[in-house]
Amino acid sequence: MKITAVEPIHLRVPVVEAIPDGTLDVLVVRIETDAGITGIGEVTSQSYVCKACFEAPRSAARRHGLTSILIGEDPLDPQRLWEKMYYETNRYGRRGAAIHAISGADIALWDIKGKAEGKPIYELLGGAQRTTVRAYASVLFGDTPDDTAALAREFVELGLTAAKFGWGPFGKDAATDLAHVQAARDVLGEERDLMVDAGHAWDLPTAVARAELLAPLGIAWLEEPLAQDDRKGYAALCPISPVPIAAGEGDVTHYDFEDLIERGVHVVQPDVAFCGGLTVCRRVSDMCQTHGRRAVPHCFSTGINLCASLHWMASVPNGDLVEYCLRPSPLMRKLVKNLPPLVNGRVPVPAGPGLGIELDEDIIHEFRVK
Repeated sequence: MKITAVEPIHLRVPVVEAIPDGTLDVLVVRIETDAGITGIGEVTSQSYVCKACFEAPRSAARRHGLTSILIGEDPLDPQRLWEKMYYETNRYGRRGAAIHAISGADIALWDIKGKAEGKPIYELLGGAQRTTVRAYASVLFGDTPDDTAALAREFVELGLTAAKFGWGPFGKDAATDLAHVQAARDVLGEERDLMVDAGHAWDLPTAVARAELLAPLGIAWLEEPLAQDDRKGYAALCPISPVPIAAGEGDVTHYDFEDLIERGVHVVQPDVAFCGGLTVCRRVSDMCQTHGRRAVPHCFSTGINLCASLHWMASVPNGDLVEYCLRPSPLMRKLVKNLPPLVNGRVPVPAGPGLGIELDEDIIHEFRVK
């Protein structure tokens, strides 16, 4: 089997707000083969830049566009092709947009492999540990504690057993932070997990103080309390924090996550459509198993990312948790026709070959950037 075409498709809603919301603009990747099998992937990054990473023509060694690297290759060995893409882009890559773009190609290659072998991706990644994955709601804090409480009430009514609140007004004032988290805890009750995303708002002393302030509320983790590049800060914070520390949604390649694990981060959070794809995610969860840490996917874009994350988590022994984005964007709610639903706080893993999904061509036509 040979790759015959690689198509990066930029989808964007009419109004993209300046908020941390990955459901407004996305790059879908289609890879076609001479066997009539098409693979689907997603890149959640700066779509204009990542599209150029595919479309750039061949250049001097290690400067090639991804399409030129992949055309003519056998798609049935995604790990080999990951290494080839990584090497052949390393003059402008190794980190950043090139790796983000590789993520979409890698997901599509695993989709092709699963379809060719008649197996869902989770079987290719090591077999099913579960057929459904526990979901946690992911949302921005409300403008006021009462607004945050109202959001938490919606999650309870949806049957969710875990929720994460972040960003918004959080991080600027200790009293306000405590009021918002207390409001969420009061509604969720002690029986549901509550996670807090600080949006890398603090320096080390402030992060320690906030962790101590929030610890009595029993939060399951405190996410990105420090700047993403403050590795020394994480190394100092993690051993003394009274709550587990989570980080990694902005990291790429297994090398970055190996560093986070060595710094002591308790929960690492690769985004399948950003970190380098399923090939990287499998390496990360293997490292976590070895070092007694936990990998939980960051997933706040479309149903393609969600389904890739579900397949990954289905194959990981302690992987029974996935971020379930509830934003109303049509790119999240409608792009994948058979979007896995919430059922009693859990999400079924697609059982069909590959990703096991079908895209809505009308949505692609409506939101495609011409």
